[in-house]
Amino acid sequence: MAARPHSIVYEVRTLAEIYWKKQILPYLPSALRAVLDEQCCGGGLEEIRLRVGQPLFVHNGEGEVLPCLGGCGPYYVTSLDIQSVLLRMTEHSLYARDEELRRGYLSLPGGHRVGFAGRTVLENGAVKLLRDISGINIRVAHEIKGAGQKILPRIYCAAEKTVRHTLIVSPPQAGKTTLLRDLARMLSSGDSATGRPGLKVGIVDERSEIAGCYAGVPQLDVGMRSDVLDGCPKAEGMMMLVRSMSPQVVVTDELGRPEDIRAVEEVISSGAAVLATAHGRTVEELLKRPSLAGLFTRNLFELVVVLSRRKGPGTVEAVYRGEDIIKIAKDRGWAHAG
Repeated sequence: MAARPHSIVYEVRTLAEIYWKKQILPYLPSALRAVLDEQCCGGGLEEIRLRVGQPLFVHNGEGEVLPCLGGCGPYYVTSLDIQSVLLRMTEHSLYARDEELRRGYLSLPGGHRVGFAGRTVLENGAVKLLRDISGINIRVAHEIKGAGQKILPRIYCAAEKTVRHTLIVSPPQAGKTTLLRDLARMLSSGDSATGRPGLKVGIVDERSEIAGCYAGVPQLDVGMRSDVLDGCPKAEGMMMLVRSMSPQVVVTDELGRPEDIRAVEEVISSGAAVLATAHGRTVEELLKRPSLAGLFTRNLFELVVVLSRRKGPGTVEAVYRGEDIIKIAKDRGWAHAG
């Protein structure tokens, strides 16, 4: 049944956390740089939020912070601030990174990710362009080696040298991608001290959050035997990796669409293990979503790890076996329990 809750203790901070000022501040205009450089210290920064006509907000592990301008009140973001940031991040060539902007985000050196809000331009019912940017969210990369250390023995079966199909479930910003990345790193690199071999890991990083690729090169450590498809749709990418890279483990983030689920079935049928994540707070919540419920009721995942922020990001609330999930579904009487 479900394991007892415990908290992952993050002991090691990486260069991406410690040196975020060197990696992010150069993209900001001087007034914004001064405010953030003076008032935002330490490695716990998670987001920098810019919205035209609104105060500058930052988010860290303790919540929301409102930096002040010279002690005289909040710094209000202007449209010129937004334009300056956008031009710096695209190296004064919006066209060169138009495809990324269409998807609503850019990747920066160091693995940091920048999201945008504004006016969309449609073509045949699909988003063609993102124009008139009015909001920017700079998400600071958090690569924490050791985050998966306590979970790895549950996922990797040393006796059989196999990896269990595992789904990591959590609400936003509760550490699921951080945990997924570290598990990929450890499985890929292996451990000579314990005799655990390194495995070929294929990563489909649709939104550049797992490996944090910049110009196609991972900025975060995902292991020495990992191959990354950056910016590729999950379903298509999983099948591309199986056909061309012969992975032993396939890793991807945020399952949810019916085509993702079909691809997971194909990967498992090929003999590769699957490590993935999904948005949700509880198993019961996922079972109410028909596409995801099928993952459990067909027993595709052997383990489900549920995370929260209750004791900080990465708090492991429970670890379920696949058969536990089926029992929960049947006990609730859901029609799609199978």
